[in-house]
Amino acid sequence: MKVIPAGLYIHIPFCLSKCAYCSFYSIKSTNLIPDYLGALRKEIKFYSKDFHSFDTIYLGGGTPSLLSPEQLTSIFSVIHETYKIAANAEITLEANPGDISPEYLKALRNLGINRLNIGIQSFDDKLLQFLGRRHSAREGIEAIDAARQAGFDNLGIDLIYGVQGKGIKSWKNTLLKAVSFSPEHISCYQLSLDKKTPLYKTYSQEGWQLPAEETGLIFFSTTAEELENAGYIHYEVSNFARTDHLKSSHNLKYWRHVPYLGIGPGAHSFLDKKRWWNKSSVRNYLAELAQNKMPVEDSEILTGEQLQLEALFLGLRTKEGIEIKLYQQKHGTDLLVEKKAIIEKLLEDKLVRIDDGFLSPTRAGLAVADSLALI
Repeated sequence: MKVIPAGLYIHIPFCLSKCAYCSFYSIKSTNLIPDYLGALRKEIKFYSKDFHSFDTIYLGGGTPSLLSPEQLTSIFSVIHETYKIAANAEITLEANPGDISPEYLKALRNLGINRLNIGIQSFDDKLLQFLGRRHSAREGIEAIDAARQAGFDNLGIDLIYGVQGKGIKSWKNTLLKAVSFSPEHISCYQLSLDKKTPLYKTYSQEGWQLPAEETGLIFFSTTAEELENAGYIHYEVSNFARTDHLKSSHNLKYWRHVPYLGIGPGAHSFLDKKRWWNKSSVRNYLAELAQNKMPVEDSEILTGEQLQLEALFLGLRTKEGIEIKLYQQKHGTDLLVEKKAIIEKLLEDKLVRIDDGFLSPTRAGLAVADSLALI
């Protein structure tokens, strides 16, 4: 069985302002960044007995682009001192359009960062303001131009749809604008509302609702059609890439259920049958690492049944789907025999297909991927 190298995720939990919809852990301050970097380096070193090499590194947040090139250098130095990093490793940094300049991005390139993911979200200033973004549409476009000037040839952008007052026509215009810049990767997410976010309170106070299921399916199908017609591969529910080579190798690790190490507050890790996650607090993170304790909140050992369920849930979110023979090797069961009646019904409803040894979702199946996992 082919061993897939692990991925490394580094969480940078600092923002200048919080987006109204964001439920990821971060704080609106940069004062603790120097202390945080020291603690981060300590946690990175701690796992050298469990993990030895990585072929993807992903800096997410929060806002990683708040870090200076010198601060990023301090992170990469300890990574390279502690682990073997593949020569062709995919190294991604998430960036806010308001933070980046051609000079900054050239410095990132010199550090070995070869994939940039820009949080564009929209090219509509009013919508950006509604979402609580701190950049304008113009700054978003300038960030894309700056990335190209700096030599980034693996550029991803994030977009949000299904926002109050913005219909299909507006969304099509957004996609058309995005495609005009020819990014190598596009992620399209339907707005979701966490109860702890300001936008949830706004929706509740105004009596607004997220798109109904039927409308959500129209948004989803429109997205798939527009981007596939523009030459993109719809390889995961929310993700599109120009070629197979340009898929997010790091995120594929999550969907393929292979090992990954998460560093920083709130970060999750997975190795063998164990999953663990850190406490979501910068101050607790700093305090525990100062005492040479790991800031782990909890962990779990997944049962065989849980691993099977997650393999179905994650695998059926991707266009590739589940390799039937590999599933049997890992879980000791023939999926086509164990789930025969259900799979036959899904085939009949054209939600899945079986081709070349893979059980894969159709476009209609990707639209209801979470339900497919219940087979």
